[in-house]
Amino acid sequence: MNEPVLTPRFPPNKGKMLPGIAGIAVFMLVLTLLNVFGALENAFGNGAGKYGVLGLCTMLVAGLFGLLRMKRFGWAMVCGGCILLSIGYFYARRPVEALLTLVFFLYLVRPEVRDRML
Repeated sequence: MNEPVLTPRFPPNKGKMLPGIAGIAVFMLVLTLLNVFGALENAFGNGAGKYGVLGLCTMLVAGLFGLLRMKRFGWAMVCGGCILLSIGYFYARRPVEALLTLVFFLYLVRPEVRDRML
């Protein structure tokens, strides 16, 4: 008789967190909190810069909690936030922070990392 073959719903590594993801999430959370405090102290001006930074930080915090739960929406939001932060840091002539967030983005788009998201 032909027995039906049961395949697992998810591959064996699906949903398991890599150490780099946890490190990126912790660092981005600290960076986001520093940017929020800077925006509240008017370091980015009183106009659109302040509210743009606060909006970006809100997006990043929501994405970080999704990333820590290994959800694809969190991964996508953190990738977008990394690119936006990198562009903002290049514009503000802060190359170290810009390159660091760009490296985070490049790590997150690796196939091994992408395949683990639920």
